[in-house]
Amino acid sequence: MGDGFRYGAVMLAAGIGIPVLAALNAQLGSRIGSPVVAAVVLFCVALTGAVVVMLASAGPSALAHVPTQPRHLFLAGLLVCFYVLSVTFVAPKFGVGNAVFFVLMGQMISAALIDQFGLFGAIARPVTALRGTGIGLMGIGLFLIQRG
Repeated sequence: MGDGFRYGAVMLAAGIGIPVLAALNAQLGSRIGSPVVAAVVLFCVALTGAVVVMLASAGPSALAHVPTQPRHLFLAGLLVCFYVLSVTFVAPKFGVGNAVFFVLMGQMISAALIDQFGLFGAIARPVTALRGTGIGLMGIGLFLIQRG
């Protein structure tokens, strides 16, 4: 199997996990009466998992490179925090499907912009008419899924 297939499979699994994460954390937040506490619990579990993987792979010595990195790169942590907090608050009131629909639309828009301009060190991949049509059709598909 090629790398493309493996990468695609990993990202498909990650995509499957997003609505599951949203539903589970929204339920946890509702059950304990605090979406913020549910988010903190999620991040503690995630940190534990990431530390285990780090220790099994790169090792803690890789942490020595962290202080020398540009500060804007740490915005990613705030963005994941925003996502988790917002979906934990919104999904119980708006529905997991609706919440994830808008997340997917936002992902398609930002991914296209990042690719188009090669932002954040990404490989520049222009949004051609064919790619733009594909993105538009995905958006229409997402809309139809939610309407159905």
